[in-house]
Amino acid sequence: MSNVAGKAYAMNVVTPSRPYVTWINRLLFMAARGLPSNLMGLLGLSLIHFARWVIIKRDQWPDLGQGKEDPQNDYMLFCSNFNGTWDQYIDAFSDGIPNGLNLFWYSATKYPLSIPITPFKDYITYNQIGTDYYYNATPGSAQRDVKSALRVYDAVLALAKEYEPSGPSAERFAQSFRDTYLKVQNDLGDPGFGPVASLDTERADVNRLAYIAAAQARFNTERSS
Repeated sequence: MSNVAGKAYAMNVVTPSRPYVTWINRLLFMAARGLPSNLMGLLGLSLIHFARWVIIKRDQWPDLGQGKEDPQNDYMLFCSNFNGTWDQYIDAFSDGIPNGLNLFWYSATKYPLSIPITPFKDYITYNQIGTDYYYNATPGSAQRDVKSALRVYDAVLALAKEYEPSGPSAERFAQSFRDTYLKVQNDLGDPGFGPVASLDTERADVNRLAYIAAAQARFNTERSS
């Protein structure tokens, strides 16, 4: 999937909003920035790398050669990167800040509210846009992996500073090393791909490889002929 890079998943959702009510959403966004305590449920979700809501007014769509667009609605663009599966992310969002989601999508047309969860998932599915290209600088590491690596890095630097030529004896350094190791042992994770969402998904990916390889070979043959 082009919207998956290692442990990370990229999501883009575009929802229409009636122009005469989008000003309310702008006001709500200003209030959320001024009172970040209202987003503590979101900030506490460690699986989220990034989340942003942007209002695109109907006269702000760029003309890239297709001609000037004339949409009837403003649009809300929601972009996010996260770890785990799509279902886990939506569940965590709905459980963590249900009222916040309802405010952020206040002006969205036909928004069903974040609870109950099934209509909310259907709404996101219907309005989600596929990601053609997704780059992640640390695809094998989740947010917690990166934070853990930084803690280990700081601990190693502290050890290196302690064990300078004029530093402690080898015995004392060995004790410091053991103490540091015990301190950061929970941060010594194993970067790599995240667990598959299901065995069916894993089998589908494996079975798809042969088809992709054959299609690529056929394409290369036709291109070179």
